Amino acid sequence: QSVVLMDPSDDPDDILRANRSREKTFVFDMVFDHRASQEEVYVSTTKNLIGGVISGYNATIFAYGPTGAGKTYTMLGTDCEPGIYIRTLDDLFKALEDTTKEMDYRVSMSYLEIYNEVIRDLLNPSSGFLDLREDPRGSIQIAGITEVSTTNAQEIMELLMRGNKQRTQEPTAANRTSSRSHAVLQVTVTQRSRREAVGEEVRVGKLFMVDLAGSERAAQTQNQGKRMKEGAHINRSLLALGNCINALSEKGGSRAQFVNFRDSKLTRLLKDSLGGNSRTVMIAHISPASTSFEESRMTLIYAYRAKHIKTQV
Repeated sequence: QSVVLMDPSDDPDDILRANRSREKTFVFDMVFDHRASQEEVYVSTTKNLIGGVISGYNATIFAYGPTGAGKTYTMLGTDCEPGIYIRTLDDLFKALEDTTKEMDYRVSMSYLEIYNEVIRDLLNPSSGFLDLREDPRGSIQIAGITEVSTTNAQEIMELLMRGNKQRTQEPTAANRTSSRSHAVLQVTVTQRSRREAVGEEVRVGKLFMVDLAGSERAAQTQNQGKRMKEGAHINRSLLALGNCINALSEKGGSRAQFVNFRDSKLTRLLKDSLGGNSRTVMIAHISPASTSFEESRMTLIYAYRAKHIKTQV
């Protein structure tokens, strides 16, 4: 359950740092090495959230980490090794079919990206940029987003593959197909009881699956011009997310923290999944390469902080 991060620049002849080892140990709920399969990652991180979504709780899965560490692979996967999106939805439909005797259910999904602080609908890219609005109950809605109702995971797989081709991807020095935006898949499960006597009880569970863009240092991705600007926007929204996580993890501490969810569209959209009525899993990705030591260290610190957030479900 622990990750030991060794510093590649530990020089045995460096007298000043002779007694100070710069290796750090981080402890998590679950750690996977390079041999772990998609199935293993899915079963130990996400599988037990599905029951919660069906009982009407919200659930969120994040993929976080530096550029090129494998976030999109974990979430979307390939045709022969499907990722978390597909496995979760498969199991969700199987579990819902077991409840059809007492419940009518409807599953709708939307897939969007946040690129340069604007929201684009990936299932209908021609609709332009969309706005975030708050409805009277205080939940955040996206005006004009396409919601697709579906009853099987195969359809969703095709939609996701189509949507993913619309995602803004550009080559950088760090990664040939670097995702330049945060992709959010939102699945809403609505259930109504079939028994008349109960009255109209409706259960709504929301499942968010978020594939974040890679945090990056311009020096490493060698970005200039437009890429550089994108990188700044990506880092700004990740910083806002980091600030929210910091504030939430210190909530129980001595000083009352103000959590600024309005700093970026990403944090505003994920407000409920971070501090609200939700069970949240963060899958942090790091690269074993010694060149990305700094990124790996920041990612581990980030994930370690996120572990201390307590939400009241």
